[in-house]
Amino acid sequence: MGIRGLMSFVEDHSNEFFTDLKLRDTKIIIDGYALFHRLCFNSDLDLQYGGDYDSFADVVQKFFESLFACKICPYVVLDGGCDISDKKLTTLKDRAREKIQMAHSLSVGSGGYVCPLLIREVFIQVLNRLQVPFVQCFSEADRDIMTLANHWNCPVLSSDSDFCIFDLKGGFCPLNSFQWRNVSTIKGTRDRYIPAKCFSLDALCRHFSNMNKALLPLLAVLCGNDHVNLPVVETFLSKVRLPPGAAGSKGRRHHRVLGLLNWLSHFAGPAEALNQVLKQLPKKSRGDVRELLCCSMEEYLQSQVKLQDFFQHGAYSCPDACGLGLPQWVLAALARGQLSPFISDALVLRRTILHTQVENMQRPNAHRVSLPIRQVIYGLLANASPRLENTSGNAPPPQPLAFREVERFHKNIKTSIVAAVELPKDHCDLSRLTELSVASRQALLLEALKVRPAVLDPVPASLKLPIAVSCYWLQQAEAKTRRASAGSVPWRCARSCRGPGRRRARGWTWTRPTPSASGSAVCRWGCTLTSCWPHLSWSPTSPACTAGAWHTGCATAC
Repeated sequence: MGIRGLMSFVEDHSNEFFTDLKLRDTKIIIDGYALFHRLCFNSDLDLQYGGDYDSFADVVQKFFESLFACKICPYVVLDGGCDISDKKLTTLKDRAREKIQMAHSLSVGSGGYVCPLLIREVFIQVLNRLQVPFVQCFSEADRDIMTLANHWNCPVLSSDSDFCIFDLKGGFCPLNSFQWRNVSTIKGTRDRYIPAKCFSLDALCRHFSNMNKALLPLLAVLCGNDHVNLPVVETFLSKVRLPPGAAGSKGRRHHRVLGLLNWLSHFAGPAEALNQVLKQLPKKSRGDVRELLCCSMEEYLQSQVKLQDFFQHGAYSCPDACGLGLPQWVLAALARGQLSPFISDALVLRRTILHTQVENMQRPNAHRVSLPIRQVIYGLLANASPRLENTSGNAPPPQPLAFREVERFHKNIKTSIVAAVELPKDHCDLSRLTELSVASRQALLLEALKVRPAVLDPVPASLKLPIAVSCYWLQQAEAKTRRASAGSVPWRCARSCRGPGRRRARGWTWTRPTPSASGSAVCRWGCTLTSCWPHLSWSPTSPACTAGAWHTGCATAC
């Protein structure tokens, strides 16, 4: 989520709303999504050529080594897929359009911030290697993070302004003031700490006439967050007379935040303030607006999910997920991050959003090359549970075995209807898929890749996946593309010394694509590799599922 203008507002008043911390010897709950984006965008990594994964892995490792040096015990919580209502779809589409514009800017040599395709998977691999405890929530993680942090009475590390609204017992430490690269020592001791700042909700409320904390969720929805962006809210803001002093704030967003804080501070509680909001609106719309605002304010209440059960016992119960009748192994694989949010979106909503990449915007998007593989995945998911029928608030696909994909089309987005492949009967029951023999599951993957098993017989286990992906890529590539990019695809690995334009991965290097090479070819190769990942999760004992296969395929230094 995120509240427009709130984070910059409180940071502009850091002396009033923040306290300095010497963070050490504590648990800390980390917003994983916020962390890997910050490390990716603030570490001088190359974002133009498909992903500087080895450097990213090094940065992630150094981050957690700084925590370990200060006896800080991190618990990472990752976002899952969208919830059943799909209420953020409009916001997600808007963000997809913004990413396309930034990706285009990067593709022509200008600035921009777009995470490379495999960043999340590399991040998870580093967490596994360092044995950092982590969990992937079934849907958005904010409320679950808040609930866990309050249960353990420890701080939250994030960059999400929603944590300025949650009443956190241990406080909220913004990532941009978390000085993990500047580990210090307490004078006269050997105790080390990380300088940080902690946001104080109590200080914010005191500053605004000791306002009731329960009013802050209404502030969030009136400022505008990922769930509420209604014209009627703008109507209210245009009619209400905000207290004097708001106009002197920096920028229009700060004017809104400061004005609303001053205005809300005059009310005893949210019910009274909400009634005043509704009085400014036409009578015919008040009922619907009240319902929407109240539902949005509930997003800041305690979650029913107990993530501490996962960290202590290896499993937890999510009411939203349990009501869908999904196989237990699927829920477990989602929680462990072995299946991505792409899978839960496909399962629950029959709708996915394909990741934007830096590529030639005039060509078809790179995900087109892996469409046949995704159709096999959709075929495996199509009959997951009868309870999933019509769970989304949006119109269902017109065909019983069809899925919707939101994808790039030139510099915009479009929604495509994709038919799932009808699979043999023994593959149609998702709950029993892991009971199939390893050979059967491997055969399904290789059939999707159109690769004969004999081709991979002489290949070392750690290279079977990238070689199979490369075989598929070569079959799909145009002759001209094959010639132009043969030297740039990641499978052209060779043991050699580090040199200009090369990236090392445990002795293996790959040549970074140059502007004259076909960067789109590397994007298509990566899309194919990513599409194979669910197959590997369904075949956990397969040699192709080793970390070595993934790292070699990604050309990482994990």
